[in-house]
Amino acid sequence: MQTDYVPGAPRLAYDHMGDGEVVLFLHGIGGNRTNWRDQLPVFATGYHAVAWDARGYGQSDDYNGPLDFGDFAHDIVRLQDHLGVATAHIVGLSMGGRIALDFVARYPGRASSLTLSGTRASFAQRTAAEREAFLRLRKKPLVEEGKEPRDIAPTVARSLMGKRSTDAHFDQLVESIAALHKESYVKTIESSTYYDRSAALEAIRVPTLLVYGGDDRLNSAKLGREIAGQIAESCFVEIPDAGHLCNIEAPEEFNDAVLTFLRKI
Repeated sequence: MQTDYVPGAPRLAYDHMGDGEVVLFLHGIGGNRTNWRDQLPVFATGYHAVAWDARGYGQSDDYNGPLDFGDFAHDIVRLQDHLGVATAHIVGLSMGGRIALDFVARYPGRASSLTLSGTRASFAQRTAAEREAFLRLRKKPLVEEGKEPRDIAPTVARSLMGKRSTDAHFDQLVESIAALHKESYVKTIESSTYYDRSAALEAIRVPTLLVYGGDDRLNSAKLGREIAGQIAESCFVEIPDAGHLCNIEAPEEFNDAVLTFLRKI
């Protein structure tokens, strides 16, 4: 596995391995490229598997000013151009799935397929109480109480775990959340929470797979089925008892579902 960088402002870090069509993995709001450590080696046997650090995450640069959620989609194009490819299969987890939805709406010709996991089409699908709970758990301790990401990491990690979670999974999630860039993370929360891309679902015309954990307490499998029902000819797979990060808790089943989907394409 090799780590390289997309030049420019901000500079973007990505891990990659393998040859063939690009499969790009997009992490969630509390993640980074290492969340895909169980995917890249498997997908690299038939594809060029790539996992990025979004702007303000991991080894990617922070940036000045507020975040426009659409900046993520523009960054995907920068990465594609850097790799010399016109299109890629996009795999997005949670916020990464919302980035994927925004990307295919803005650049419909540059996605070969979409895989969405544990994602919402928008925060508008949440009640006011659910939105407040999300902000209270993630943003308020950092902004109002002066805490650091490592301070909230154990609590947030537990909220994401499912019945299959092990101590090793918990430690991996804590490590990922503790590594967040505080200012960039807060800007992402603020931008993401009120960004709405739900109206674009019926317009998606690329092959789409939805993979959800049966024990996802943040974005349920029921929600995933509702989203699938709005995307023409999409496929839906539920991984029993897996939590929000089913690619980490059940990597073999997650990988099999996505690879089966890609091979059919």
